[in-house]
Amino acid sequence: MLRFETAGESHGECLVATLTGLPAGVPVSVEKIDRELWRRQQGYGRGGRMKIETDRVRIVAGVRHSHTIGSPIALILENKDWKNWTEALPVESQPGSEDKKRPVTRPRPGHADLAGVLKYDFRDARYVLERASARETTARVAVGALAKQFLEQFGISVLSHVVAVGPARLERPAAWEELVALSRKDEVLLNCVDPETEARMKEVVDRALRTGDTVGGIFEVVAHNVPPGLGSHIAWDTRLDGRLAQAVVSIQAVKGVEIGEAAAGAASFGSKVQDTIHYDKKERRFTRGANRAGGLEGGITNGQDVVVRGMLKPISTLRRPLESVDLVTREPSEAAYERSDVCVVPAAGVIGEAMVAIVLAQAFLEKFGGDSLGETKRNFEGYLEQVRRY
Repeated sequence: MLRFETAGESHGECLVATLTGLPAGVPVSVEKIDRELWRRQQGYGRGGRMKIETDRVRIVAGVRHSHTIGSPIALILENKDWKNWTEALPVESQPGSEDKKRPVTRPRPGHADLAGVLKYDFRDARYVLERASARETTARVAVGALAKQFLEQFGISVLSHVVAVGPARLERPAAWEELVALSRKDEVLLNCVDPETEARMKEVVDRALRTGDTVGGIFEVVAHNVPPGLGSHIAWDTRLDGRLAQAVVSIQAVKGVEIGEAAAGAASFGSKVQDTIHYDKKERRFTRGANRAGGLEGGITNGQDVVVRGMLKPISTLRRPLESVDLVTREPSEAAYERSDVCVVPAAGVIGEAMVAIVLAQAFLEKFGGDSLGETKRNFEGYLEQVRRY
């Protein structure tokens, strides 16, 4: 089983991740991981934290001579901002350290602050927000980059683009080639494939910036060249659409997930929604008239691109604070302000890529197994031959 865990706080010394279950022999490029980390930090509307951090991964276990060795992989990502927090968040209490705390007693609406202090019986929300922060997703992106490198061995690629920022929305489908071109850019604005739509998105972000507000949006993750047969229909928790939805909605500020054209389909009739089935006798393969299902039917991949959208609410930390209550005095108060972003939709798309890649890699190994990359490839090629002969 492919599984991962992350640890670390937003302003702690570092973020840590472990990944267990990758077969031995998978080529690993640290440069590719760092590229994904760089992509996560880009986008118009990012805050001051991105000017401090330059995320780089350090692999300390599980990879030797640029290949996995079958054992757990351990990753470390240092927080450069830690130097500003060493006295406020020490591991061990020291004389006078209580006076150097940076307590958060005015919980932010929409954040984990109040729910967290009630759950853990804290008197300040600092420990809650340190872990609830989206800084944690840096570690997920590093793990997702490893999952991507595994999937690449089988011709599978995972990319994203921004569909909407506030009311500004892309009104046409994006071609796979456009997503590839976006991923290769060295300057990222709002990661939209259409320049005119991206300009309108920028105007929305500018408006939010001027008014001390934040803005959300929708990102779309596309997994290309996914074989049919990943996932299963036999139990609720093996259905791949459910697993993908859970993975994407676990991203901070994501409140909804759409697979394929779910929203449009819900407002239409069955005859207009289902993807018709055809057979190409020359190529000896089944084809589809469209991909409204987003590459998944009955919880199983059907051979088309897997398409998952994440709906991101505006982030909770506003420069123009909302109404709140002080945890100490219980009096009305303005919510706390921590250095923050205005728009993070492009970054959320990169995080979405990571989560989709991890879930697909899990499903791939569940089906094809293998303790070494060679064994997994033999199993995969045997299955492809079975599909070809059908």
